Amino acid sequence: MLTRRTSLALPLALAAAPPALAGTPPLAFVLNSAAGSLSIIDMDTRRVIRTEAAYREPSHWALTPDRKTLLVADASGNALFMYDPVTAAPQGHRRIADPYQIGYTPDQRYFLVNSLRLNFVDVYDGPSFKLVKRFKPGQWPSHLDFSPDSRWSFNSMQNSNTLCSFDLTNMTERWSVPVGTTPAGVLWLNGRVLVCIMGEGGIVEVDPITGGVTRFQKTGDGAHNIFLDKQKHILYVSNRGPGQTSLTALDPVTLKPIRVYPMPGGPDDIAIDPQGHIWIALRFAEAVAVLDPHTGDYTTIPVGRSPHGIFLSTLLAQKGQITAERM
Repeated sequence: MLTRRTSLALPLALAAAPPALAGTPPLAFVLNSAAGSLSIIDMDTRRVIRTEAAYREPSHWALTPDRKTLLVADASGNALFMYDPVTAAPQGHRRIADPYQIGYTPDQRYFLVNSLRLNFVDVYDGPSFKLVKRFKPGQWPSHLDFSPDSRWSFNSMQNSNTLCSFDLTNMTERWSVPVGTTPAGVLWLNGRVLVCIMGEGGIVEVDPITGGVTRFQKTGDGAHNIFLDKQKHILYVSNRGPGQTSLTALDPVTLKPIRVYPMPGGPDDIAIDPQGHIWIALRFAEAVAVLDPHTGDYTTIPVGRSPHGIFLSTLLAQKGQITAERM
């Protein structure tokens, strides 16, 4: 294991962590995109206790509305793998076209799939998984989020340099606008849409009505994905390079950086445990980092090749909808 201290020492205000689920063994699920596998980690011992096989490219996850199934998107494997989110017991799989980034609308009516390889955005009926609508909005549909009323989706087109918005009440495209070079992570926050712009090393704020860009904030090389802590006190942006890779903490209102954590290995998706530690998938290091955001110290856990999405079973203690972007 590796231990490192960041050079900055500004304090961060962390939210009180939810209590652990009584009698539940705490597990971390790490999706190894290049290994075609999941590493299951005992969060107490911080050791991989077993490896589950997928088909080819597990990338992102979504929790079913009843919280009984963790859906793992296997993009080039054309499948959704299903696991018990508490025990990691396999529950089978469902064939589906190129699921890369996935998510339920807040009202749970629809399940959206960004198909990065096939250039589709598919809208499925949430309960039945029946295909309702297929959009072809641009090249490399990447990340997505929704308006809180479930009316609109916002989908980044990584190879078209655009953000698209769809009206899910009448299944039409609202707009498609240029937002910067290689957009990726998307998050609705404070009535605006935030988008990571990998090619420009920062995030943009977008007006959800017009699609106009209203702000840009530099965060770091290759700004890739964006996350909000449970108490809405801190935004985290993973800057996975190329260049100096890091995790940047931002004020969610002003979007100004609070602290930068140097993080070699290409940080990608994150999750926050009940003790406030940040679990970070390191795409280019075959490892997961567990960061203490107070001290800047972290340790690493070896996993499979190209770890991507990460889910913690301790998130089940939280109320409300649980997504990969809201911790």
